[in-house]
Amino acid sequence: MTSDRRTLLADAALGVLADEGMRGLTHRAVDRRAAMPSGTTSAYFRTRAALLTGLVTRLVDLDQSELRATAAALPPLTTPEQLVDGMVLLTRRRLTGEGRRRSLARHACAVESVRDEELRAILVPHENAGREAVRLFLAAHGVTDVENRTHTLLTCIDGLVFDRLVNGGEVRRDALEGLVAAALR
Repeated sequence: MTSDRRTLLADAALGVLADEGMRGLTHRAVDRRAAMPSGTTSAYFRTRAALLTGLVTRLVDLDQSELRATAAALPPLTTPEQLVDGMVLLTRRRLTGEGRRRSLARHACAVESVRDEELRAILVPHENAGREAVRLFLAAHGVTDVENRTHTLLTCIDGLVFDRLVNGGEVRRDALEGLVAAALR
């Protein structure tokens, strides 16, 4: 039950952060969001740092699940068009519904991690099916310096998602095609 309650509280903390920002993230706000008695969050996450660590760990777990699901939904990436299709699918997932909420929370946590080494270590891009698919695609297309190009391409996608979160709208397919073309050059 402890693990389930910690997950429930971490999910509630994600919701509070997405809706109210870092200043709104308090133990009491998480208790309210989780519909738990006052003090419950403090019992499981003693400090704000512990709450943020639990929230970020849960966020990374959810992101990894999303990336596995995105990779599973696509055929093997053999053409630039298929790579763009995968990026379009991922960016749409990150800009709508729960994906949007997680993106808002992720960016708030990324800024917080500048001053918190533990959070930064958890948030550092992890190996996942999506990253591996991009790496394999670029290598198969003769791209040199695959690791750096993969990192650059995925960082650009994250930047486009951030821009759309802040300024609204969708990431246009032609923008993604341009990024893939640049990576292949």
